[in-house]
Amino acid sequence: MSVLEQVDRILLTAAVVLVLVAGLLLLVRIWRGPSMLDRAISLDVIAALIIAGLGAKSAVALDSFYFPIMLVLAFLGFTGSVGIARFIAVRDRPAVTVPSRAQGPDTDETKEGPQ
Repeated sequence: MSVLEQVDRILLTAAVVLVLVAGLLLLVRIWRGPSMLDRAISLDVIAALIIAGLGAKSAVALDSFYFPIMLVLAFLGFTGSVGIARFIAVRDRPAVTVPSRAQGPDTDETKEGPQ
């Protein structure tokens, strides 16, 4: 084994170890996350870590079999992130104060924002 192959194996091993450590830390964030948004973001990052792990496995095995799977996982992660962002945007919409014409200009009525 040449020096370059040894360096390649060491770097790939370090990458796999870092992905595993990041995965464990994200599981802690999901378990202890103070809000639902923290948990949702952690799940999105776990999807990215799975993609990184598959990329490292492809590099170790010198096989391109997992590339389409990585592409589909990236698409699903993006779609999930957009869905979570839309849910949070609708949930956290501020109330809008609209003057009521029937009661006069002095009284205001609170309604939800546009839907």
